[in-house]
Amino acid sequence: MISIVVVDDHELVRSGICRLLDGESDITILGQTGSGHEAVALCRTEKPDVVLLDYNLPDLDGLETTQQIVALGGETTVLILTMYANEEYATRLIQAGASGFIVKAASADEMLLAIRKVAARGIYVSPEIMDKMVVRIGMPEGETPEAVLSNREMQVLVRLARGATTREVSGSLNLSQSTVETYRSRILEKLNLRNNSDITRFAIRRGLIDLD
Repeated sequence: MISIVVVDDHELVRSGICRLLDGESDITILGQTGSGHEAVALCRTEKPDVVLLDYNLPDLDGLETTQQIVALGGETTVLILTMYANEEYATRLIQAGASGFIVKAASADEMLLAIRKVAARGIYVSPEIMDKMVVRIGMPEGETPEAVLSNREMQVLVRLARGATTREVSGSLNLSQSTVETYRSRILEKLNLRNNSDITRFAIRRGLIDLD
């Protein structure tokens, strides 16, 4: 029996996933939440085989939540669920310890396949993302623009691209405002951008955020 925790801040999406999983005889749901902090707490107490983790959460993002779950040192595997078919996200999350990366546009059958594969200690990446990752292997280092950013710079970029203020980024990442400004300056320099509007356009063009 595969035990699982479902994490998505959209209640309708989370409920739909849970209904799907409830119909599978080899899967049992130990808990569900819309919070990264609560996801880590559930993994600490319930010790599920798999946590199905939405990348975009209101408190911690998928990268930080994955890092905290992996740091618990248990046997829980992390399967990231996201709307962004971006190979940079996938690469960083696998490096952080996630066992899989699946897009929300995937079919129910693909999601179940991914859950069972990571539960069996395998790795699963949605085909459209895997194709991009394979192409990237042959690229010169730095060919993918966002590859030059550190994980923290990427987190700051995504928040700024979505319209967050320095104060809001500071609060969500537990950084001082001056530190956020330093990261912002580095992002602008590394990507040859001029301002936050350029950051937003870059993030949309690279599939790091959507238009909503």
